[in-house]
Amino acid sequence: MQNSNIPSLLLLTANTLLVGCAGTMPVADGERQWLAGDHHIHSRYSVGYEPDTSPPVPIIGGDAIYPIPMNNLMGHLYGLSWAVATDHGGPNHSKVNYEQAYPELLLSREAIPDMLQFYGMELNTPGADHSTVMIAHTHDEREHLHEIESTYDSREAWPLDPGRNTEARMLEALQLMDGFEAKPIVIANHPSRSARDLRVYGLDEPAELRGWNDTAPEVAVGMAGAPGHQAAGLIGAPRGGYGAYPTHGGFDQMTAIVGGFWDSMLGEGRHWWITANSDSHIHVSEGRVDFWPGEYSKTYVYAEKSYEDIMDGLRSGRVFVTTGDLVSEMHVEASAGNASATIGGELQLAGPQEVTVDITVKDPDGPNHHDDNPAVSRIDLIVGEIHDTVADKSVDTNPTTHVARRFTASNWTRRGEFINVSHTFLADKPMYLRVRGTSTRELEPVQDPSGEDPWQDLWFYSNPVFISVE
Repeated sequence: MQNSNIPSLLLLTANTLLVGCAGTMPVADGERQWLAGDHHIHSRYSVGYEPDTSPPVPIIGGDAIYPIPMNNLMGHLYGLSWAVATDHGGPNHSKVNYEQAYPELLLSREAIPDMLQFYGMELNTPGADHSTVMIAHTHDEREHLHEIESTYDSREAWPLDPGRNTEARMLEALQLMDGFEAKPIVIANHPSRSARDLRVYGLDEPAELRGWNDTAPEVAVGMAGAPGHQAAGLIGAPRGGYGAYPTHGGFDQMTAIVGGFWDSMLGEGRHWWITANSDSHIHVSEGRVDFWPGEYSKTYVYAEKSYEDIMDGLRSGRVFVTTGDLVSEMHVEASAGNASATIGGELQLAGPQEVTVDITVKDPDGPNHHDDNPAVSRIDLIVGEIHDTVADKSVDTNPTTHVARRFTASNWTRRGEFINVSHTFLADKPMYLRVRGTSTRELEPVQDPSGEDPWQDLWFYSNPVFISVE
């Protein structure tokens, strides 16, 4: 997979491969709609290193193996409208990104013009695990990423500099990014992969993520709810590479536990969103733990098909996530009188008032990429109260959060592929609501055993709607 001619060959073949692809739907420009994407994809420029050189010499294809155009072509074939190239490495990797990965991204944009392809990286995050840095599509995108990686990636320096690997350095990096005219987006990847047990966190801790959001709330906007490496279950390994404490229904414990860390953030009224991604390195068909981008996990953003509006949608929380193509559209609207709000928005009430929540999901009638036709078995409406900002930044619970309603086929309306449910309640205090659904019969997502078939355990999650009550 290190053949330097591969990008040129893809330029010649991409248009032919894309014609007639059943997994790719035409997307109109100029109107907001649900656009699927993936913000965490590795190419051959996620390198290995020669062990006996100083400084270490990067080995192209040493960690992930596919060219950027191949990743994006496969993502497009699996139904994605946007993607982010997120390579990482070690010493002097900023030079690899600047001199090799970026020119190949430009080739990929030429090869697959119908797909929005962002420049970015997976940061070896100072004082933490890994995070996506998604750069705004501007004329100086390459220079912006190079400045971030060369100055702040914790493994960039040689010899390794422990002073680069501190929480304070990450806050400096966020301050830098917050000062850009076109701000990047930072998303914490696989935040509990290093956790040792339930609520026993590793490299990413609640106080740390709050610090990011406090420092640059328009940059540090969330975390991966569903991590990549989900194909690991197909070869007998833990889903997501979560070896010490597992995922729940394929989702990180920080997201999956009702009343847990995510709800503690939402309970402060924080704009802290969840996403899903592939973390693709090498496909399961070649003996590794990954699906292709879009094959299993999708992050849907409600946006126009433009670089600017995709970024705005992610920053504003107009996002839902799904696995296994269980659903392909999701609409959540909270309304009272003439006022309403949708996913990522806020319904403002002058006083206590009855609020009606309408939820509509599209349950596609057709095969997913495992040739299954999964069906939604239940939809959950989850509600929690909003209170003041917590004094203890390590808080990871919101005791007020609960499942307010569980809907099944016996109490929903179905018209073709669309399922609709509705619930009315009294909003007499500030609160938020979010929606979750599954193909399973589990009332709550249980811990995933090693070797679990991910295609048999599908979930979707919306980001919240906030309700303020004066």
